[in-house]
Amino acid sequence: FWFLHGFDAEEDLVGNLASMSTNERIKAIQKMPETMRKKREIRNKVLKEIKKSRHRGARPSCCTQCLQGAAVSFRRFGNTLSEYFHQLWVWRKTLKIIGAEFGTSVLSYFVFLKWLLNFNIFSFLINFSFITIPQFLAAEPNNLSFTGLELFTGAGYFQQTVLYYGFYTNTTISKTENGPSYNMQLAYIFTVGIYFVICFLILLISMAKFFSRNFINPQAFSGNASKLLCTWDFNITNEKAVKLKQKNLCTQIKEGLTEVNKEDVNFSAMERVRRIAVHLLAWVASLGAAAAACAGVYFLSINNLELFMKGHRNDLESQTAMLVLPVIVSLLNTLIPFFFSWLGHLERFQTPGQHIYVTITRNIFLKMSIVGILCYYWLNIVATSESQCWETLVGQDIYRLVLVDFIFCLLGSFFGEFLRRIIGTTVCKSLGLPEFDIGRNVLDLIYAQTLTWIGILFSPLLPGIQMIAFFIVFFVKKVSLMRNCQPPCKVWRTAQMMTSFIFLLFCPSFLGVVSVIGVTVWRLKPSEECGPFRGLPSMYAAVTEWIQILESYTASKWVVWIYKNLITSELFFFIISSFVLIVIYLYWQIIQGRKTMAELLRKQINN
Repeated sequence: FWFLHGFDAEEDLVGNLASMSTNERIKAIQKMPETMRKKREIRNKVLKEIKKSRHRGARPSCCTQCLQGAAVSFRRFGNTLSEYFHQLWVWRKTLKIIGAEFGTSVLSYFVFLKWLLNFNIFSFLINFSFITIPQFLAAEPNNLSFTGLELFTGAGYFQQTVLYYGFYTNTTISKTENGPSYNMQLAYIFTVGIYFVICFLILLISMAKFFSRNFINPQAFSGNASKLLCTWDFNITNEKAVKLKQKNLCTQIKEGLTEVNKEDVNFSAMERVRRIAVHLLAWVASLGAAAAACAGVYFLSINNLELFMKGHRNDLESQTAMLVLPVIVSLLNTLIPFFFSWLGHLERFQTPGQHIYVTITRNIFLKMSIVGILCYYWLNIVATSESQCWETLVGQDIYRLVLVDFIFCLLGSFFGEFLRRIIGTTVCKSLGLPEFDIGRNVLDLIYAQTLTWIGILFSPLLPGIQMIAFFIVFFVKKVSLMRNCQPPCKVWRTAQMMTSFIFLLFCPSFLGVVSVIGVTVWRLKPSEECGPFRGLPSMYAAVTEWIQILESYTASKWVVWIYKNLITSELFFFIISSFVLIVIYLYWQIIQGRKTMAELLRKQINN
């Protein structure tokens, strides 16, 4: 290194850096084991050397100098703006504090919540750009009055806005007679379809990234020695940042030590039989509670639809009566998980991880079963009812479910954590402070995201509503965690938890939603009087008619060929699926090899 060999080596280093491209030079300076001040000095010397070499050569023209100056100014402005927003990104410091105080198990929930928030921002921008903005050009004035109750019911005034499917036109939007046109039918179905393809790729890439980071990365198996010796960032100079980093590192080492010092408990034959009996009874009770909840939701939804059809369809009072269904569904989704957590405490698992994963499994059965019952009700009963616009009716149901679930999430933080702290510190001090229930809170997020995905077809702006809800939930949960909860009594390592969360979001949540959307698009008949697909035998018929039109144009033959030979070909999808399975199998073999090497590396480091 140049700082070991004197001034000549420094000149050689500056000369070598000056000859590199911009990206290579930035990466080389970043990798230097030096402080930020020293790196800035090196960068300034390199920039001076580059300017000198330019002056030695041919002098650039005035136009070239102006363009270069504008490019440098724009780049500096972009870097300054990026650093400013990076400092304003509110949860950056919050996540560090949560990780230091409560460990990676609680931190994984907030990382997952932040990931979902970013996901819904992307979803909202896609739908708003390609579906909602064009509809504003063809929108008719809304003659309904706004009373404020629509914020809770989603009906009334909102029924004639871009919030719901029924408001969108089925005509081609054009501002001038001979100007460019915008086909709302194709825009609607292609935006939703491409959006779900992008979601599929994002989920797969995210699972692979977290899986690679937590299962394949050798640093995950290198033990506490490398974490103690190699993790510290010597660029940290702020006293508060140093203390926070020390606390965070201490918590991570504790989690690693609990995994290393874990002892296998040997139970007697009678104790094993007793534990197995308790586990079986707990599973029977949890599955019975989920089945009873699904039966109650089904019969309540049938009666609720009959009540709505008998009343006036645009009567706000009859719409308000339909709040009964989302309230009951949210009550079941809030109270039964507490019952599942109580069953988990009775089972007395050996590690907190087993307790959390079993609770998550039971909650996923409950919530996905309820969502399945609601989807059956929407696609088989509401879609065949006498409603003038059943798609808008489904969108209103999902809007109410999302809104009421958000309200119950906030109430759960108050009654489940705040009042529990009051009781544990004043009335019954033996209870103590509550712990943050990771399993229940994570499944609340997955349930809310599942509803949002289902509702995108019937309410395109629903991701925007969920985006605001997740933003508020993040700070409410953060304040409740800091003031009402205590760190986990048993510290444990949860490197793989984020991978599990993404996997649960992918299967059964995302795959189930894709099935529901597929049935809606290919099988169900759209309403005759509303929406962009009115009058068609199915939503997908809009694509078929478009392909028939393209067949008459020679320049569009390639689109027709792709549609007939790839999109509608079972053989093409069979080949793609086989290729994906082969890649997954080879990837898994590589993972096993790297895990074996990482285990050997960890043993060597620990020795």
